[in-house]
Amino acid sequence: MNQQTGMMVQTEGSPWRLLLLFSLPLMAGNIFQQMYTVVDTAVVGKVLGVDALAALGAVDWLNWLTLGTIQGFTQGFSILLAQRFGAGDYGRLRHAMANAIFLSVLCALAVTAGSEALAEPVVILLRTPEEIRHISMAYLRLLFAGLPVVTAYNFAAAALRALGDGRTPLIAMAAASVTNIGLDFLFVLGFRWGVRGAAVATIIAQCLAAGCCVWRLCRIEALRLSREDWRIDPALCGRLMTLGLPMAAQNMIIAVGGMIIQTIVNGFGVAFIAGYTATNKLYGVLEIAATSYGYAMTTYTGQNLGAGRLDRISRGMRAGLVIALLTSAAISAVMFLGGRWVLSCFISAGEAQSGEALDVAVRYLHLMLLCLPVLYILHVTRSCIQGLGNTLLPMTSGISEFFVRTGGALLLPAVIGEAGVMWAEVLAWIGADIILVPSYFYVMGRTRRRLAETEEAA
Repeated sequence: MNQQTGMMVQTEGSPWRLLLLFSLPLMAGNIFQQMYTVVDTAVVGKVLGVDALAALGAVDWLNWLTLGTIQGFTQGFSILLAQRFGAGDYGRLRHAMANAIFLSVLCALAVTAGSEALAEPVVILLRTPEEIRHISMAYLRLLFAGLPVVTAYNFAAAALRALGDGRTPLIAMAAASVTNIGLDFLFVLGFRWGVRGAAVATIIAQCLAAGCCVWRLCRIEALRLSREDWRIDPALCGRLMTLGLPMAAQNMIIAVGGMIIQTIVNGFGVAFIAGYTATNKLYGVLEIAATSYGYAMTTYTGQNLGAGRLDRISRGMRAGLVIALLTSAAISAVMFLGGRWVLSCFISAGEAQSGEALDVAVRYLHLMLLCLPVLYILHVTRSCIQGLGNTLLPMTSGISEFFVRTGGALLLPAVIGEAGVMWAEVLAWIGADIILVPSYFYVMGRTRRRLAETEEAA
């Protein structure tokens, strides 16, 4: 524990213990985050019907494009914060924090304006069925209006994690989740606001989460920013952007690939869209632990790189992979047994197309479960490389995902029908791992040589 900040230091102690201790609060926070996403979907699907569920699913990737862009920038900025915290350089840490806040504000304004301007043309381009298009637009307009709040939460949470605090984002997300669920029932069931009610509930919950994390950042004594810290440094902003831009571009590439697939999915009809959407929402739950291990690996690697401890990074990578593989196997076993029941919670049983939608959802889920270890390897390896300060190679893996996902979705349905779209997703994971695994060894070797040259020069 660092005495000046009260945050967890990852440069000492067992990598297994540190990764698990840091991951568990993140995992719990992600569970809460996914809980309100799942409840949103369940309330919409059960109360408003298959059409409303399909309307949300038809624009899911467009929504994820904006979120992924924001998360990419803010998570990239936090890598430099973790490195300077690990090195114990608090003066340069504060300067980096102020410049990262400035860039995050610019990012929020640009993404919000672009999203609102392009929403309708993109929804049409996605071949969203006309009978549900107005529902999709009503939902998106409200969500996009809340993007500045989403940016505030993502930056504050990423900065806290970079300093070793996984507890505050957990508390913030738990409070937001409970609030969102309560407001879902109030706005959708009570006030009958439809999908607009679900969107408003989400925005209010995000405001609460952002407020909690920003408040905690402001109370860290070592991060009290002075006027000098707020001096905009072009070189420092350039360094932050070299970390954030590739991660944002990586998420954007993945999202664009998903949107191309969504145009294909939207052509299979409302029942297929609804089933595909139900499993995609559950996908977020399956990925919770992988995302948490990824955040933990980025912080752990960044802090140890700042301290010059490459031996600990290697040990942490091995520990992270073993933990990830064991977790993915356990999740797959549980979901094979209870997945159908969980998916039935998203789909209204009284409608004519509900049985068909549920069958689609179950087939897609079983395929994902078989390949889940591949996804977990992807998250741990990619995050370790990012923590080492290289965000270009992970972006290359995103490009690989894009080509495999879109190529599979365009070609496989002609051979194996609708299942081709499902196979495209898991094949994209495999394509990313083919890039990431050798990239890890390359970046570690290069970093080792650079540190050795620095020591010799010193």
